[in-house]
Amino acid sequence: MRMNVSDEDLALAAAGGDGTAFELLLGRVYDRLFALCFRLTGARAEAEDLTQDICLSLPGKLAGYRGDAKVTTWLYRVAVNAATDRRRRAASYARATDGWADVEIDRQKAAEEAADSADWLTRMMAGLSPTLRDTLALVLDDVTHAEAAEILGVTEGTISWRVAEAKKKLRELRELEEEGQ
Repeated sequence: MRMNVSDEDLALAAAGGDGTAFELLLGRVYDRLFALCFRLTGARAEAEDLTQDICLSLPGKLAGYRGDAKVTTWLYRVAVNAATDRRRRAASYARATDGWADVEIDRQKAAEEAADSADWLTRMMAGLSPTLRDTLALVLDDVTHAEAAEILGVTEGTISWRVAEAKKKLRELRELEEEGQ
């Protein structure tokens, strides 16, 4: 297959069962997908798991790709939905294991240690609400406000507001962190 084929053409061919097209497409988008998953989760191990889950489900999901949006826009929507589903499952698990505090405390401690080793922005993004974090993760990955709006299913104005709100909250968190030192 030629290398100058668009991502959209590769996705459509992969949706039709072309394994070579799927391999080429995945090679083109994997690093950006992992970077987004890292921003969405804030932890390398979780980002690796999330990226792997998305890649494993991608052949089936591609059957629904119609070529109406850029592949990256469509794929980022898949990633945001997968991250949201993962958060919901984690919250359900936490509720279901109430009483198994030692296990949950150990898990939270490990997550905190992982977050402490990450850079400042990643640590601070973990303190944002899921909607602000998802929005900021997309915009930091060079997704336009219009594309982010399409991925998240909101208006472009909402994306602009969320970015401004995230910046405000990050400034507040930085000030709190500096006061604590």
